[in-house]
Amino acid sequence: MKIPTIRKALAAALAAAMLIGLVPAALAADGKTHITIIGTSDIHGNVWGYSYEDMKESDKDGLARISTYVEQVRKENPNTILVDAGDTIQGTIMTDDIYAKDPADHPMVAAFNHMKYDAWVLGNHEFNFGVDTLQKVLKQAEMPVLAANIKTADGSYMPNTAGYTIVERGGIKVAIIGVTTPNIPRWDGTKQGVSELTFEPMADAVAACIEEIGDQADVIMVSTHAGLEREYSTDGSDAAQSILDKCPEVDLLQLGHTHTTYINNDTIPIGEARNNAAEVVRFDLTLDSNKEIISAKAETIPMEGIEPDQGLREVPAIKASQEKTISFIQDNVLGHASADFQPADEIRGIPAGRLEDTAVIDLIGTVQLENSGADVTAVALFKNTSDLKKGDLNYGNLFDIYKFPNVLYTTKVTGAEMKAYMEWAAACWNQWEEGDINLSFNPDKPGYLHDHFIGLNYEVNLSKPAGQRVENVTFQGKPLTDDQVLTLCVNDYRFTGLKNDGIISGEKEWESSASVRDMLVDYLARHDPLDPVVDQNWKITGVDLKKEDPRRQELIDLINEGKLDVPYSESYQLKDYDALIARAAAPRTTVDGKSVQVATASDEGGTVYYRLRDLAIALNQTDSQFDVIWKDGVVVTTGSPYAEEALPMPESNQKGAAGSMSMTVDGTVVKQSAVCVNGNYYLSHTGLSDLGITATLQDGVLVITTK
Repeated sequence: MKIPTIRKALAAALAAAMLIGLVPAALAADGKTHITIIGTSDIHGNVWGYSYEDMKESDKDGLARISTYVEQVRKENPNTILVDAGDTIQGTIMTDDIYAKDPADHPMVAAFNHMKYDAWVLGNHEFNFGVDTLQKVLKQAEMPVLAANIKTADGSYMPNTAGYTIVERGGIKVAIIGVTTPNIPRWDGTKQGVSELTFEPMADAVAACIEEIGDQADVIMVSTHAGLEREYSTDGSDAAQSILDKCPEVDLLQLGHTHTTYINNDTIPIGEARNNAAEVVRFDLTLDSNKEIISAKAETIPMEGIEPDQGLREVPAIKASQEKTISFIQDNVLGHASADFQPADEIRGIPAGRLEDTAVIDLIGTVQLENSGADVTAVALFKNTSDLKKGDLNYGNLFDIYKFPNVLYTTKVTGAEMKAYMEWAAACWNQWEEGDINLSFNPDKPGYLHDHFIGLNYEVNLSKPAGQRVENVTFQGKPLTDDQVLTLCVNDYRFTGLKNDGIISGEKEWESSASVRDMLVDYLARHDPLDPVVDQNWKITGVDLKKEDPRRQELIDLINEGKLDVPYSESYQLKDYDALIARAAAPRTTVDGKSVQVATASDEGGTVYYRLRDLAIALNQTDSQFDVIWKDGVVVTTGSPYAEEALPMPESNQKGAAGSMSMTVDGTVVKQSAVCVNGNYYLSHTGLSDLGITATLQDGVLVITTK
């Protein structure tokens, strides 16, 4: 093994000087070798590129698109390695409702075999269907399956897995170590066989593998099904950062699990791709004749615009799985809805199903109570847009309102525990403040944690802080007392989480033999047509959204027209009315589809210019990032982050006279048309190309693409 400090010093020193486009040849001049590693993660059964809920092909995701991209890269560079970071065999009707019950000829494994993956790291959702089912799937894999931190009772690796594999390309040996989040027992601890396994801290397992690898490898890669930051641990043992802290020998790190795009090339290349096969993370390494890394970079590549690989779709197991799934949905009308089940959203992007009792939640709750015989049950709106529309209903419609393959558990809880659970769920809202025109949601608590309760009547006072919101709780018409004992029904995932968090203490008393979706199918067969029923057993109190103020409706109209961003995690205030109106009227800027705040100025002819320092902030941590300073003029360094504080945003579009500005970009002086307002320079969209920024104007919106 190379001396890690030397390797890292070389990589860090030379990464900034790396060319934007690497030489495509695998073996460059002077004995240099170029290695490309493509990482996928969180594919969640999307092999085809198809939305079974909508019964239509997608246009920007699916493993078939990644297969096309991988073949293109392999033609450019034979020294290409392909690695998956887990959450592969769960997530669609195909995987959860067909192949979880009969995993023979599993289409996801068939796809991995066809694409010649070099390694597959297990994710937490691999354990959703129990260890025996997982083992049947793993036996079909033709590539090493990695799970270094999952051990059996005797301390050995789980059958059909290993801790690492060594892949050789172009004379370079790359060791790939695979680890997964140790939180699997938190979610799937009750699934068959999971309790018999030990899930070690990831960093400890990586360190042990590195010691075993010794000097057998030139490059050490860690592929982890975990995010960089901690998730539940207090000691950081479930954070990929812990691997970097303990193991300086690591040369590159692939992340997974969080379903987000993440790239960091500050020390070593670190990257994560979005879920559903919408992206890959690509690592490019160049090694010198001494097999030392002299340049290294991570980037994400979106799959939008890439044609699916029809060869992969024609693989017998994959083609059969698609046909079987389509038939399963299309050829089976399960029943009919007499009307729509969800109310219309008043505000675009703010789901009514999380603000009021709805027929979707009450339907699922009714089914859960009927099957469990419990007193109380809990239901989350897993998808903000879930609905049952009037007309025919098939399995895709039921998947849309209940996307996970959960079974149900019952347990005994006290009234005090029940109220603590309800407060935990109510923390998914932000506290309402005087002047707020909308309710908003806690960005740290995703929607799948936002439970609503059936079997109780209650109020949620959002004028109060989290932990003090649930009021007037009654059961069967009487106040719920702290010492009263109820039978609670929740899904298996929620039960394990509540136990681990200490919210409930009782043990599982009953487990359903069928999934919640199968229960919904049975209920629909017995209640056709299905009527939307809402019992209004809960409501939000303590808020005044100023619905009588015409200014509120004006702001809502601007949100619904797309002229103001959706206030999902922060409410709009009436006191900011003038500024919001000005913001809606000002030209907008987006970066990779996300709206960002960039101050604008217009010259006498109406040409719009964009404040340079705001652009620098908006593009931080992207491939188009740049630093800007004043040093006897404007000096721009592309590829470097901008570290200064954000400037105050003006309340309206600024006015200024167009002029010529000289600025230095990476040492070269360029002249730009610009506007200077209050000592700050604003550039037109056509001038941004000098900074390496890809920008276009579309209907008055500055659209910046960094990938």
